[in-house]
This record gives sequence, C-alpha cells and structure tokens, in this order.
Amino acid sequence: MKGAVVASRATKSLAIAALLAGLALPLSARAETPACDVPQDLLRLANPLAHVAHKIANNEPLLIVAIGSSSTAGAGASSPAANYPSRLAVELKQHFPKNSITVLNRGVNGEEVADMLKRFDTAVVAAKPDLVLWQLGTNSIIRDHSLAQHESSIHDGIKKIRATGADMVLIDPQFVPKVIVKPQAIQIVQLIATAAKLEDVDLFRRFDVMKRWNEVDHIAFDKFVAPDGLHLNDWSYACMAKGLGQAIAEAAQRPMLSATAMWHMVP
Repeated sequence: MKGAVVASRATKSLAIAALLAGLALPLSARAETPACDVPQDLLRLANPLAHVAHKIANNEPLLIVAIGSSSTAGAGASSPAANYPSRLAVELKQHFPKNSITVLNRGVNGEEVADMLKRFDTAVVAAKPDLVLWQLGTNSIIRDHSLAQHESSIHDGIKKIRATGADMVLIDPQFVPKVIVKPQAIQIVQLIATAAKLEDVDLFRRFDVMKRWNEVDHIAFDKFVAPDGLHLNDWSYACMAKGLGQAIAEAAQRPMLSATAMWHMVP
C-alpha cells in the first residue's frame, strides 16, 4: 500500500512537471521574439499625406507602389508574403478596413537610383499610384559608390512622382552590419534626408528605426538581420511594415488646415 502511495505521488509529480513544462514552452518561445515597439516621434512623417487622406475619407481604393532594390523585393524573407510591401498591405487594412488597399512591389535586386529612374515610367507612373514608397541608397553604400553622383537622379525621380499627383515617402538604407561598416553610410543617410527636406517630401527613417532596435532595445543583429548580414528577415520586415503603416495612417488622418482657414491666418 505504501509503495502504491509513493508511486501515485511520483506520477502526480511527473504530471505537474510536464504541465509546467508545457506552460513554460510558449512563454520561452515568445521571449525569443523581440518586441516591435517604436516611438511615434521616430515614425512620424514630416508632412500629411493629402492624396491618401482623400482616398481614405471617401472609402475609395488605395493603390501604393513600393519601388526599390532587394530590401523592397524581399531578399531575406521566407516567402513573398513576408516582405515589407506584403506586410504593409496587411497593416494598412487593419487601419482602414473599409478601403480596398493594393501595394505593388516594384523592387528589383541590386538596383541603384539611376537604375530605378530608368524604369520609373513603366514601374511607377503607369500604375497611377496614390502613394509611392521609394527605398534607395543601400547598394551605393555596399558598393562604395557615392550617392552624390545620383543626387540629380533623386530629384528627377521626386519630380516624376510629384507630377502624377501621388503622395510620396522616401525610405533610407537599413541599419545592418554590411551597411554600417561602410564609412559613407552616414553620409548617404544624411544626403537622402537633405533631399527630402529640400523637396519637402516625407522620409521614413528606416536607418534610425533599426538602429534603435539594436542600440536602445538591445536586440541582437541575428534577431532582425538575415544570415547574409545585409537583408532583413521576416521579423524585421513585419516590424518595419508595422511602423510604416502607423506612420502612413497618422499622416493620412492628421488634421490639415483648409485653404480658407489658412487665408484667415494671413496678417
């Protein structure tokens, strides 16, 4: 009898241990996944997105073109559904459930600014977008090219987008080992920021967002960078899309002064 009691207690102990292990497993798995939380002041776009706002307010379909190189095409992602344009469509649908939202991925691996500009008419203008997301600069950095030689091309691209009436957001390079090791990385990030300011267009500061993941949130590179040390992975594409979706949603819903109100403010 005593042996049976001991055996019963042992069985219960094993069952409890197994239960606790089962409960602990999801917690530990979740602990391995970094939190995606970026302050709004880092995400906030400088200007409201007036064209997108009009489409949203009238429940009209919203067409977005994402043009860029491999980090737009989705290198490093486990599938096309995991790249940032695909994830952005999901994020924006959560913000604007009444709108039909399409994000066209026009990323091509290896391209620099001049390459993209050559296909702007067919890849961007012909689509008649409401919003253009232009990711640029990374390949110039890793190939030790000066983006200054493409500076006029950047302004030409902005001019082409502006002529369509679409809103636009520039996206600067990623903060990853193969980029930040290059001495011209910061210079190119600053050059893109200067171009955005001079042209009065929006800039999504991807470099600073990803830098915060590493230096403030203390997320190791292997958690958000693909094994090649250059491209994003599923988590970072999703987190980037979440932040960009928040930025677009806020800028599209930001109160804007009407022409009449602005007239009354003139002294």
